[in-house]
Formats: sequence, C-alpha cells, structure tokens
Amino acid sequence: MPQTDISTREPGGVLWLTGLSGAGKTTLAKALKQRLTDERCMAVVLDGDVLRTGLNAGLGFSSADRRENIRRTAEVASLFKAEGFVVICALISPAAAQRKLARAIVGERFFEVHVSSDLSVCEARDPKGLYAKARSGTLAEFTGVSSPYEVPTAPDLALDTRHSSIAESLDELDSFVRSHIRLARSQG
Repeated sequence: MPQTDISTREPGGVLWLTGLSGAGKTTLAKALKQRLTDERCMAVVLDGDVLRTGLNAGLGFSSADRRENIRRTAEVASLFKAEGFVVICALISPAAAQRKLARAIVGERFFEVHVSSDLSVCEARDPKGLYAKARSGTLAEFTGVSSPYEVPTAPDLALDTRHSSIAESLDELDSFVRSHIRLARSQG
C-alpha cells in the first residue's frame, strides 16, 4: 500500500483484527484502546462477542448470518471512523469475502490485522471452553473445528501471538497505528 503523510489524512481509521477464537484479538483490542485513551486519543472497541449480545443478537453462524454480522459491524465502524475514532474491531470473520465486504464498507483507512496462532495454542487457551464444546459436538459451525477459517493472504499487519507475548504484539500494533492512522485527541 502506498505510504502518504498521515498528517494530511482525516483522523481515524479501522483496525480489523481477524483470527481464530483464543488468538488474542480481544485482549489486544482492549489493551490498545486503553493505551490510546490514556493519551486522550479517541478509540473504541467493537468486539464480536459483545456485539452479538445486542446489535447482532439473533444472528447465528450460518454463512448468511456471519455476513450480516460483519456488514453491521463494518457500518458501525465506518460511522465511528468518520468521527475521527480509531476503531478496533475484534471479530473472527473467517471468510476472505467477509473481510473484503468490511473493507468495501469502511473504505479508506481500513487495515486488516491477522492475529494468528496455531489451532493447538488457541485450543489450549480456550478461555470460554468453546473448543471443548465444538469437539464434543455441542457447538456447531465453530471456526477452526467444524467450520473453516480462511487465513488472510495479504493482511496489512500480521501478529503471531504464538511466538510473541501480548506486550510485544501490542507494541507492534501500537506502532502500526501511529504510522498509519492520524490520531484525534478528545477535548474533555
């Protein structure tokens, strides 16, 4: 992607963190938001699990429902971006076509971030016990077990949480943000 001077850009941008459950998307999203807001930068997290309790409640995990989940999230992200926020979206978004749709909706200043880790590492972390449920057959269409995950072929940033600590990955993500997104500071 061609580099431009970020000082000439509109403030705000969208970081679309994609990866398997347990890869560290939400952990990184929350940590980055905290770091930015500590500096009075306008930032918000749109977490897939949280969105499914409200805005995206009632959507399942069929292909059509996953697409609609991504579409709604991208529309909200676009609105926040237009107001100058750094929007950190943490969603599995397993299909390349879903991520392409999100990029098309958001437009400029959309950055796909692949948070990768081996399936075995994600399964060992399994903070919500979802892999165990999927392996036992009580959770259908679970990405990485009974539903595929299409690894991004050309993400704007790739973070390997298997080999890097959360602190190292956060520093890399933070550095990326500061070199690609003009930050807006809150006035209050």
